[in-house]
Amino acid sequence: MSTILIFIVAILIMVFAISRWKIHPFLAIIATALLLAVALGVPLKTIPDVIGKGFSSIFTGIGLVIIFGTIIGTVLEKTGAAVAMARGVERVVGRNYPRLAMMLIGWIVSIPVFCDSGFVLVSPIGKSLARRTSHPQASLMLALGAGLFASHVFIPPTPGPVAAAGMIGLDDSLLMVIAVGVVISLISLVPAYFFAGKIGKKITTVGVDLEEESDVDNVKYPSAILSFLPIIVPVLLMAMGSVAAMVRMPEWLATMFAFLGKPVIALMVAFLCCLPLLAKRGLLKQSYGIINDSLMTAGPIIFITAAGSVLGSVIVESGFVDIIKQYIGTLSVLGVLFPFIIAAILKSAQGSSTVAITTTASLMGMFSDAGSMMHALGFTTTLAATLVVMAIGAGAMTVSHANDSYFWVVTGFGGIRTTDGYRSFTLMTLIMGVTAIIAIALTALFLI
Repeated sequence: MSTILIFIVAILIMVFAISRWKIHPFLAIIATALLLAVALGVPLKTIPDVIGKGFSSIFTGIGLVIIFGTIIGTVLEKTGAAVAMARGVERVVGRNYPRLAMMLIGWIVSIPVFCDSGFVLVSPIGKSLARRTSHPQASLMLALGAGLFASHVFIPPTPGPVAAAGMIGLDDSLLMVIAVGVVISLISLVPAYFFAGKIGKKITTVGVDLEEESDVDNVKYPSAILSFLPIIVPVLLMAMGSVAAMVRMPEWLATMFAFLGKPVIALMVAFLCCLPLLAKRGLLKQSYGIINDSLMTAGPIIFITAAGSVLGSVIVESGFVDIIKQYIGTLSVLGVLFPFIIAAILKSAQGSSTVAITTTASLMGMFSDAGSMMHALGFTTTLAATLVVMAIGAGAMTVSHANDSYFWVVTGFGGIRTTDGYRSFTLMTLIMGVTAIIAIALTALFLI
């Protein structure tokens, strides 16, 4: 019991350090891992090796995936391809179903682009659409915010879900994570769609100059086909890799498919698909700066993820999981609710979904490691591990409020007053998170 109390106190200190003292998550998580290692009796001479092993594992595993995913997102943002994708969806859906159009736009754009940036890029389209259809602007902004947020926490190659998949041991099963993430994210958007429509009618937006925003209609963007390629190509390549493992074919073809289907190779090929976008926009000479900006964005995410991996390594090394197994009867009743609750606490306390996702994933550990929390709780299959990643994502969207930068992006750029933001966007993220975890728990009940 004293060991469990030490663990709980350490996690509370970490959350307090990030949320109240504003210490950078990287330092807070590393410090927590070090203090926990000492407090739980890990031999001092082995602590440096445990830290090094945990830290380096991210760079040998999911690090390059995060980097290339971020580069692709930045290119799509800088070249206007993200807006071109949004325009393509709007042309197909927007005239008759503007709220659905904005939700789908957000859902697609946030797969490669961070939800904060995506909202800033695409919100002018929503305002223009509101003007042309006389649809409540608040409804469209909330629908856009929901679509962006759902992809942000559930679907790789967004850094949070990618990092969680890597830390739980699903590096080579990203296609499954993507597929399940697509389903769960769409389920979470169903109540959000109706909620945005209902609450949006009651909200009067402020501080928006529609005449100024109308300029977005006159900007020339890349073709939708070129814009979608960097997203579609890696998914197809990973699908080919999965087919190669299941279907009998010539050895050379299976080897090639397996090679191209590796997530890091698939994303490298996807980056090559970005080059025509850079060329058509005349940005090839600026590619150095674009990639440099991407690395500056990816760096903190990788280091926070690596710090989380250190924490996970300390938990395994300390034998903490063996103690947890004594109470496994109680914890197993929670099932996927266990990582959901942890992620939701971390999200609500410190605001960042990515930090909540990576920290919770580090606590759960690798599903193939007999000394991990995953193994102790019985999550020992690929499907079970995938559902844990989804549960963590659901917790990391529950809830967005004043300590979350995305809350201020949605309310600020959406023209929604702060008080209205709490009763609309914050409540909507709660509904989405609860809906998602119910769907995940039911799936786990019947399939694992």
